[in-house]
Amino acid sequence: MTAKDVIRVLLIEDDPMVQEVNKEFISGVSGFEVAALAGNGEEGIKLIKEVRPDLVILDVYMPKKDGIKTLQEIRKQKLETDCIVVTAAKDQETIALMLQNGAVDYILKPFKMERIRKSLEKYKLFKQKLHETETFSQEKLDAMLNISGEREPVKELPKGLNMFTLKEIMAYMNRQTEPNSAEEVANALGIARVTARRYLDFLEKEGRVKLDVQYGGIGRPVNRYIATY
Repeated sequence: MTAKDVIRVLLIEDDPMVQEVNKEFISGVSGFEVAALAGNGEEGIKLIKEVRPDLVILDVYMPKKDGIKTLQEIRKQKLETDCIVVTAAKDQETIALMLQNGAVDYILKPFKMERIRKSLEKYKLFKQKLHETETFSQEKLDAMLNISGEREPVKELPKGLNMFTLKEIMAYMNRQTEPNSAEEVANALGIARVTARRYLDFLEKEGRVKLDVQYGGIGRPVNRYIATY
């Protein structure tokens, strides 16, 4: 998947009004198109086979075949599609079952559209990085899966910086016990030294890393950075 590819979505939702609102909203998110609509799980399974969507937006409470049975059937038949659950079902058993069967996100009704937007954009970024990268370091996986133990990420980034690379660097720095230079960070993550320096300087201003200027020998002092968390 590249930045130019469009993610095709199948909506499985029995409420026509919710279906239409979600369709219009998802179609307005860059990089997504609604390929088909289904009013229940049985119809949804048939359309997955016909349309082959990248992503299914799935409700739980539906006639004929509910969302739990639908997702279980998707996995049983090994249909290659991902699933985001959007439902009013908030009980522990349902949430656990949907997550166990591979739902990549779970959004409760009533919801704010911004919550769905964030979910879609996170999914798109994940698919792009998964396609672009043949082998992964632990830091790259941590950044993609957001399992890095860092504090809440900053809400706004300066122009030219992106959240994925920021999380990747934060995950790496969080693992280090000794200060690292921009060159060492760049070599470890496979990015340019000047790029690593920009992110590290930004993180230093945010208080996420501490600058450690090291003197010694002949030449200019070396700026090294150590995580503050």
